[in-house]
Amino acid sequence: MIVLIYGSGAVGLGLASCLLKAGVEVDLIDKEEDTVVSLREHGICRTGVFGDFSADPSGFHSHTSLRTLSKKEYNYILVCTKSFDSYTAAKDLADHKDLIGHEGRIVLCQNGWGNAEIFASVFEKERVYNARIITGFQKPNKHTVVITVHADSIRIGNLFDVSSSCIKPLCQSISDGGIPCEITAEIGRYLWAKMLYNCALNPLGALLDVPYGVLAEYEYSHYIMDNIVQEVFAVMTSAGYETQYQTPKAFLDVFYSRLVPDTAQHRSSMLQDIKAGKQTEIDALNGAVIELAKIHGLDVPYNCVAYNLVRFLELRNCMTI
Repeated sequence: MIVLIYGSGAVGLGLASCLLKAGVEVDLIDKEEDTVVSLREHGICRTGVFGDFSADPSGFHSHTSLRTLSKKEYNYILVCTKSFDSYTAAKDLADHKDLIGHEGRIVLCQNGWGNAEIFASVFEKERVYNARIITGFQKPNKHTVVITVHADSIRIGNLFDVSSSCIKPLCQSISDGGIPCEITAEIGRYLWAKMLYNCALNPLGALLDVPYGVLAEYEYSHYIMDNIVQEVFAVMTSAGYETQYQTPKAFLDVFYSRLVPDTAQHRSSMLQDIKAGKQTEIDALNGAVIELAKIHGLDVPYNCVAYNLVRFLELRNCMTI
């Protein structure tokens, strides 16, 4: 098995560490040259809830561009970029289709909704898979990833009613490397459950500068998250999608009893991006809900407020910089 990790952020390094630990041949792409230099000098260091692991720099290759890769065909390409880079990543990979083997598959390890449609516009739908990841990753430096929390197995599947059996070897290797990973025929349901989770937690965590657990402790943030979830659920069902939960209350019961406690110490990637002065993934989360709401004639005021406040912070950071 040969795997390309496209995007060496926290998620990319976390998944790379699992594959390397399982003995898989791995190449990594990152557009930042200093990240590639650090990986080549120090390798990959993983710490956190699944234990410590170090990959020697001689055990993998890292590059700043697909153009510098040696001629090889990858069994799997894991796209670990931010959702706002999906168009760029899809075009870049489409321009280098020779890197994808005859049976090769692209797995989108991203937050939000709408990424699969972007990649399916330039690749066959049977090649495009999504991963639902509800594990917390942080990247304290260019070559280190910390797995902070873990709520459930990684789930990988195809949104276009294609069999996921070809993904089984990848899931097995990720599991062998430390993080449980399973194939699913219901990836859409898992992705919308993650949307409910992320749309409630990510913007409020970023706006209030607190970990997830704190948001569930106070009635005021509790109230806002309840309303965000109810709006997302209404939009989801109006758009013809569904999840494992039949009602907003059914989700919120699990949300407060298990999902938030299991990830209580995690600070959202959106908060990390805001602090670093970077663009966030708000457009693929609450922003995607707002766009679907417009199509179906629904009002989503709580999602709109969360969206616009995060966009304000992004703009303020740009002005400050």
